[in-house]
Amino acid sequence: MEEITLPYDQVDIIISEWMGYFLLYESMLDTVLFARDKYLKPSGIMLPDKASMIISGIEDAEYREEKISFWDDVYGFSMSCIKEEALKEPLVDFVNSDAIVSTSCTFKELDLMTIKKEDLQFTAPFTLKGTQDDYIHAFLSWFDIWFSHCHKKVYFSTGPKSEGTHWKQTVFYVPDTIAISKGDVIEGTVTCGPNGSNPRDLDISISYSMNGKVQSISRTCDYKMC
Repeated sequence: MEEITLPYDQVDIIISEWMGYFLLYESMLDTVLFARDKYLKPSGIMLPDKASMIISGIEDAEYREEKISFWDDVYGFSMSCIKEEALKEPLVDFVNSDAIVSTSCTFKELDLMTIKKEDLQFTAPFTLKGTQDDYIHAFLSWFDIWFSHCHKKVYFSTGPKSEGTHWKQTVFYVPDTIAISKGDVIEGTVTCGPNGSNPRDLDISISYSMNGKVQSISRTCDYKMC
């Protein structure tokens, strides 16, 4: 798209399946915005035209033990240095909705009619509240998509309570288990942007703090999606 010239000055509709894991992985939206700015009529529409990114807290002790704690003792050898690296890599997988132990929060909304490329590098706040006494082993993220300019509005979600899609959900394991009680509030931010070496990869940071009934915690975790 960046290298060709279409035989039309303007178009009425741009349709593109640009969504990646964690919505923005592989930076495919950049090309769609380029096409919009170059070819879309002022009265034209984008399909889809809106997206939102959502976060929640999950209990996932069994899988975390298998994926992360495994490196503490590999046939009698401590390979904890690999454990630190494993924590930095988000897991893309299906998560059972029963694992969610907090409210969910929309931390980023995208309007494809107006958003700019520079808006895809952001820091956005979130607030989660514990829905039961439990443990949080990871933050879970997914996205929702809207086709709001159709004759009949169409919507779908990639969340754990919806029918599964090939995007699945994205799991960000935390280094230390968070003991959360019902009503406890976690305040945090999600920072996301293209990796400096490979712009198709994502650098993601999740900062969070909680002053709970049984635990207080404040931490920043860095991840790389590649």
